Amino acid sequence: MHEVMHELVSAVRDGRRTGLVTVVSTFESAPRPPGASMAVTHDGEAVGSVSGGCIEGAVYELAQEVMDGRPPVLQRYGVSDDDAFAVGLTCGGIIDVFVEAIDATTFPSLPDLASSVDSSDPVATATIVAGPGPVGAHSVIWPDRVAGTLGGQRLDDAVTDDARGMLDQGMTGIRRYGADGERRLDDLQVFVQSFAPRPRMLVFGAIDFAAALVRIGRFLGYHVTVCDARPVFATPRRFPDADEVIVKWPHDYLASTPVDARTVICVLTHDPKFDVPLLEAAVRTPAAYIGVMGSRRTHDDRVARLRSRGIGDDDLARLSSPLGLDIGARTPEETAVSIAAEIVAARWGGSGRRLRDTTGPIHREPLAADVR
Repeated sequence: MHEVMHELVSAVRDGRRTGLVTVVSTFESAPRPPGASMAVTHDGEAVGSVSGGCIEGAVYELAQEVMDGRPPVLQRYGVSDDDAFAVGLTCGGIIDVFVEAIDATTFPSLPDLASSVDSSDPVATATIVAGPGPVGAHSVIWPDRVAGTLGGQRLDDAVTDDARGMLDQGMTGIRRYGADGERRLDDLQVFVQSFAPRPRMLVFGAIDFAAALVRIGRFLGYHVTVCDARPVFATPRRFPDADEVIVKWPHDYLASTPVDARTVICVLTHDPKFDVPLLEAAVRTPAAYIGVMGSRRTHDDRVARLRSRGIGDDDLARLSSPLGLDIGARTPEETAVSIAAEIVAARWGGSGRRLRDTTGPIHREPLAADVR
């Protein structure tokens, strides 16, 4: 919903109705993940995408029908459907989409949701997409409050509890319940979408390679921080694409800033007086990725220094050093692509090989595609 949020809010405030198509489940090689969405405006414009073009024509028609009064509908497209080729889902995957009409009556808490998303405050939505309950009912769930109802207090309590747990992990997917929130039953399907703050990319070392990495980090959706102890180099003017530029000793900054399991750390300083205390602190964080720039000789020297400080093999194994994938990169921009490719591969379990030399699904399932 994120990519069409402003369109939806504008329509609600103007008293207009909008059709909303949301991917709620994917299987095999589906092109877009759960949470991807497309809005159909009152004047027939389509905003966003749910399949990269595969089924847009079919769901566009469904959205118009729902806007005209048809009840919300959960629709599946894919290889198991006789009409799969007709609607264009030729990539071999299966996709479940939920189609509903959004206005001030069906989703009164939408402006509050949008405000929280714009402010990077953690928030989740829960929507009944199938079952005997009020299909299309929404609740908006913050860490400390809830707006809206799914139709019953027991169901609301169960969904709220689960949604907060999913929000903590940045997870989006289907949960199943009984009519009164029983977790052992499958009567209701509830789609929970997390709008967690952007994951963090911490770039240490205010060098030219860092400037290129900052740009691609922002492109990938990270909140990017550049940190360096040298004030002459760590300036916003040199890194206009960074969300923040910090002048501080790297290990001191890392000790004072939040790091979670989505954070990526890129160490570009390749200077022992910065690297060693910083990496000693980094391997003790839950960061998803710790990449370190430098030659193989520099890496060997760095490892020896870290071992002398008591860092063991398990922690050393967390270091991607030298960082990046072997794509022959030379320029700062090419190197940034190499680093970004390794970060994406680490996130999704990619091999880093050429796709033509691999077999099996191209797209990997997100961890929370269908959480029961």
